[in-house]
Amino acid sequence: MTLDIHIQGKEFQLHPLGGLFWKEKSLLLISDVHLGKVNHFRKFGAAVPRKAIHKNFVLLDMIVTDFQPFQICFLGDLFHSSLNKEWELFENWVAKTPAEIILVSGNHDIIAPEKYRQLNVEIFPELIIDNFLLTHHPEEREGLFTFCGHIHPAVKLYGFGRQKLKLPCFFKSKNQIILPAFGEFTGTYTMNPSKNDEVYAIVENAVMKV
Repeated sequence: MTLDIHIQGKEFQLHPLGGLFWKEKSLLLISDVHLGKVNHFRKFGAAVPRKAIHKNFVLLDMIVTDFQPFQICFLGDLFHSSLNKEWELFENWVAKTPAEIILVSGNHDIIAPEKYRQLNVEIFPELIIDNFLLTHHPEEREGLFTFCGHIHPAVKLYGFGRQKLKLPCFFKSKNQIILPAFGEFTGTYTMNPSKNDEVYAIVENAVMKV
């Protein structure tokens, strides 16, 4: 179940897979997919099941089906490292996805831009749309509201006794929202919200404000 929020008078939807949809622009924002990470780990002997390679593409298909966006913008770290066999899967995914795809580069995006351009995927260091900054690293810039990733935010919830639960989340401060990592096997970083921050945790198949 998605959750509707308003930022600076614009309508957005938070998806439990970790994407954020800008309704007026029909623009889907996704961060930190880290494609190729499973193959990267397997190359160095990690016991990661081969079927996990396809999981990210299944999830991408699901969220694209839900929103049917005109554009998809990846907010950095689309690929985890250098080229490997998952690039072919990405080529096939791009070919069958009707949306225009763009990439705001992150620190892990080391694949040559020419490879993306061959797929008609444009790469930018950052984008400014209206009064919104789309970037990979968190950054607060005067006069702009930032959408970003990189941190893989999560929040810890405590219950009675010693019960605690760590959940990925969308982490919103006054002028910025950090998207959770979309990719499998990415890990998380626990955030410590202040009283002015807003935390939207992903709980099973729903997004909830906590």
